[in-house]
Amino acid sequence: MVVKEQMSSEIKHKSAMETGGIHLHVVFLPAPAPGHMIPLVQLARLFAGRGVRSTIITTFHNALTFQASIHQAIAAGHPINVQTLTFPSSEVGLPAGVESLGTATTAEAASAVIRGTLLLRPRMEQSIRDLSPDCIFSDMFFPWTVELADELNIPRLYFHPSNFLYQSILHSLRVYGPQNEVKSESKSFVVPGLPDKITMKRSEVSEHLKVKTSWGEMMEEVEQSERRSYGSSTTRFTRSSRLTWSITRRLKVRKSGQLFSKNHDDATGVTSEKHGCLSWLDDRKPNSVIYACFGSMVRFPDAQITEIALALEECGRPFVWVVRKKDGKDVIGGMPEGFPERIEKENKGLILTEWAPQVEILQHPAVGGFLTHCGWNSVLEAMVAGVPLIRWPLYYDQFYNDKLVELLGIGVGVGADVWNSSVVVTSPIIRKERIIEAIAILTGESAVAESIRSKSKAVSIMAKQAVEPGGSSFNGLTTLIDELKAVKLGSKSLP
Repeated sequence: MVVKEQMSSEIKHKSAMETGGIHLHVVFLPAPAPGHMIPLVQLARLFAGRGVRSTIITTFHNALTFQASIHQAIAAGHPINVQTLTFPSSEVGLPAGVESLGTATTAEAASAVIRGTLLLRPRMEQSIRDLSPDCIFSDMFFPWTVELADELNIPRLYFHPSNFLYQSILHSLRVYGPQNEVKSESKSFVVPGLPDKITMKRSEVSEHLKVKTSWGEMMEEVEQSERRSYGSSTTRFTRSSRLTWSITRRLKVRKSGQLFSKNHDDATGVTSEKHGCLSWLDDRKPNSVIYACFGSMVRFPDAQITEIALALEECGRPFVWVVRKKDGKDVIGGMPEGFPERIEKENKGLILTEWAPQVEILQHPAVGGFLTHCGWNSVLEAMVAGVPLIRWPLYYDQFYNDKLVELLGIGVGVGADVWNSSVVVTSPIIRKERIIEAIAILTGESAVAESIRSKSKAVSIMAKQAVEPGGSSFNGLTTLIDELKAVKLGSKSLP
């Protein structure tokens, strides 16, 4: 396990960024969910790669999920370490090891993870005080770090795993309320105040933007903490610079950028061993395979699993499908009778029920399409790899991410248009015919398919250029680090 005792050896490795005698120390506080933890750990690695001493505070079993990537960074001479806290499993009634929403197999377990994380707040606060950092880089779901940063008189950076278009749509819906002007859930409206035409249905809008909910109250607290933060980080590369600037002005984002590394390693899955699915992909033709994955938290009803399985079997394309086992059982709910045996016998595809190396899969030349829930990490990883998307948004920010994919012209939808209030999917079943049709459009030889593939490659080039020296992401990180140094020196004041 990587813990505090490694810090003495790390300090010996000073990059050019620290030769001026200004030694920054930034604490990173990720939320216990894969979609939040992976990118914030990646940010910590990026800071450490620039010579900034970086400490990640999390629980023991969450730290195990990204241990390999931290070892990799330390081996490269980067000053990074992990400080672990003991999760209060017994207090919240969870078995040992369940410390993340990604490992919670029921709604009750997920609630217990959240309760346990709330109980950790005093220990998190004391750990940060003891470390005396120069900056706190906090996940959005720890709004209390604003108060702690004020107490310590240091900057607090706000992390939200999202993109500018998502933030802009959300802002517009909150301020202008166009969703409240339409009476039918199936009625469409244009989101006002944006430089590009974005059309939504009322059914696609988050529940807390239509009625008062406890989630909405919590998000208000989160948004207030963002407004009080020194800066925030988000992804901003799009096809339209005017879109970026419009959102920047509206949200008053001080410092932001698409901060991902050139290799964009999955922070939770760096390993020296080649995963078996990659060897299987080696034997497939270029751009022939459909990769299907809906993240680590989605709970489809059995009937929907059946439709997905039949669509993959009948689409005429080899596939890799990452699918969870049924909660508390050792089977995949809804799997058609004989389906796994037929797939294996005919070598049509792979069914994975455990962790899969998604970044490596998407970057494999055999993969030609990604059937996804449009979670932001997944969308971003596909963009970097240049893989076209089959869009199936389900909940949280996914319908807003879906609008970005649609705007960029890098995917085709299956027709999902009902927002779900949780990871337990209750929206109408998408039939196999619609899934097969979307796959056929994406992988066909039509002008539409060619356009999607071409635009996906163009976005990939833009994303990779952003992290090269001189690119927007590279320069954004440099500017942010310089500003934090200026704050430490006292030549720049906190707002």
